[in-house]
Formats: sequence, C-alpha cells, structure tokens
Amino acid sequence: MNPNRITVVGAGFAGLTAIRRLRESDAQAELTLVAPLPELHYLPGIIWIPSGLRTRQDLIVPLHNFLERQRVRFVAAEATGVGENGRVLHTTEGDIANDGLVIATGGRFLKKLPGILHSITPCEGIAAAERIRDRLRALQGGVIAVGFAGNPQEPSSMRGGPMFEFLFGIDRQLRREGRRDRFKLVFFSPAAEPGNRLGQAAVQRLLREMQRRGVETHLGHKLVRFEADKVVTEGGEITADMILFMPGLTGAAWLDGTSLPRSPGGLLQGDAQCRVPGWRHVYVAGDGGSFPGPDWMPKQAHMADLQAAAAAENLLAELRGQSATATFKVELACIVDALDRGMLVVRTPTRNLVLPAMRPLHWAKRGFEKLYLRQYR
Repeated sequence: MNPNRITVVGAGFAGLTAIRRLRESDAQAELTLVAPLPELHYLPGIIWIPSGLRTRQDLIVPLHNFLERQRVRFVAAEATGVGENGRVLHTTEGDIANDGLVIATGGRFLKKLPGILHSITPCEGIAAAERIRDRLRALQGGVIAVGFAGNPQEPSSMRGGPMFEFLFGIDRQLRREGRRDRFKLVFFSPAAEPGNRLGQAAVQRLLREMQRRGVETHLGHKLVRFEADKVVTEGGEITADMILFMPGLTGAAWLDGTSLPRSPGGLLQGDAQCRVPGWRHVYVAGDGGSFPGPDWMPKQAHMADLQAAAAAENLLAELRGQSATATFKVELACIVDALDRGMLVVRTPTRNLVLPAMRPLHWAKRGFEKLYLRQYR
C-alpha cells in the first residue's frame, strides 16, 4: 500500500500543528510543506518589540531542524490555485499532487478604508512592529491613536487583543522612559464596547484600565478615512502623530483565483470538522477559515492549533476509509500583556474567566512562548 501524500500550505501556527499531528499519527505519510520560507514567525511576541524586550531574531525560528526531524519535504513557494478537485496544488514553483490537502495560509487584512496606508497594521508582521519601535524612538511627544475594526460580513474576523497590548505596552514603556506626560494616547473603535468577544467582564476591566492610565477613548463611531495626521470618523476627528490600526480579516489573496467555497466575509469555508464543503480530502485551519460557532470565536494561535489538530485527525481518518468525526473546542484563551503584568481571559461556551492584571501572568506569557517555540527549534 502506497503511503499517503499530504500537502500542508502555510508555515504558521495551524500549518505546523497540522504537520506535527499528521506525523504523530502516520509515520509513513509523505508530508510536504509549502510556504515562502522555512521559518516560523512568532507573532504573539511582536507586542514586545517596541520596548526592546524582543527582537526580530528572538521571534523568527528556522524550521530546518524541525522539518528534518519530522521527515517533511519543504517547497519554498506560494500557493496560486488548486486543480483536479483539490488533488493538485498549483504553486509558484510548479504543481504538487496530493491525496490530502490542508490549507493554512491565514487571512489578509482588509485595506479598503481610504488612507489606510497612513496607519501601521501591527499584526502584519515583525517589520510593522519595528516601524512602531522606530517611530516611538523618533517622536518627542504628540498623540498616538490605537484602534481596531472588524469585517462587517464576518463577525469573528477581527484581531483586537493585540491592540490592547500595544496600547498598554506603549503606555508602560513611555512611563518607564519618563516621557508619558508628553504624549496623549487615544483608543478608537467603531464598536461601542470594543473587545466584547472577550466577554462583558473583560470589556469593563479593559475600559477601566484605559481610564486609570489616562487613555482617552473614541468609541461607537463608524470610521470614514485616515489622513497622514488624523483618524476621521462619523463622530469627529482624532489628530494623531502615529496611528496603529488593525482592520478586519478576509481570505488569502490566492483563493480569489479558485472555486473553493468562501464565506460572506471572503474566508475559506470550513465545517465543524474543518473540511472544505464539496472538496474531498481538502481541509482548512487557522485564521483564513470560516467555521460554525459563536460570533466570539477568536482568530488567534490557540484556536488555529485546535482546528489544525482536528483537521489532521479527520483527514487521516478519511484516507483510511473511516468517518471524519473529530471537532475542535471553541476556546478563547489569552493574556493581555502590558510589559510587566498581564490580564488572563478565558472564554468557552460555558464559562468566562477574567483574572486581573498581575506580574505572574506576564511571566507566564513569556514562559509559554519559550516552551511553544522549543518544539520547532
């Protein structure tokens, strides 16, 4: 019997978790990973780049050793399409045949607001966090506006947590440097209660924390446009010397040239088992997928890992002629960090836990990073 040929697209959290789980369950499978570079960028750590707590070198993990240990063929390429009902992946380096396909190429940020290029989108990557670091160093004072929005067609396609972390982290950093009195921090969002996906208790705690830190808020007003020195909303303008803004997410650009099913918000459609409906042995995991579940279901690394584990288990089951029955737990789990302390938020369909900011949680977040990356070094 020939070994299963499985292709995973994307070297982020979902893609690498899928590789690990596939190899754990099938020692003989021919695994192929397709990504532009053989490296993992640990994006949760970029919140610490502006303060110098992390550098680019700290957050980029070369995957050569991991791929060798897992016996994975790596193809340095970008996906461009699919053929033969998913049995062929088209890439910039040619076609790759498969018996099973896991798509974990993540999402892309909606850039439709006029003037959005005047803002910095932190989660676009390490380079964006370095821009924030460099701008902070150059600014002698002024207004820093921090905000986020969502995808109107996809309630869960937003990533607001890191923006609270950048906001509180910048506040703490400026205080450490003795410069906080020269700056005004403003938090903006079209939502009246930003962060409500974390739960009502967390929202109120976050808003109280902003008040305690002297952060002004501009909430509940639809965004109109950005200019070089301002954020314009239907409820007024925010003059700003630096704008950090996280827009909502949609599907990866390469999906546009395929007939793969998409959600109203443009993400790749997945079912409760992470299958792409109508496409045999094609699965999706991570930020680029749209899955059934509550509207607070997060776009975060933890959720991507859970989806990838279910996708790997179900794909292998189908390849063995069995039913795909594994589902993923819907769980929001994060530590909202502020450089020296963190607030824990856990939300599931049955509970919502919020622990106030404390120093041990900051160190727990740093410890988790170390443990998580160890498996890929």
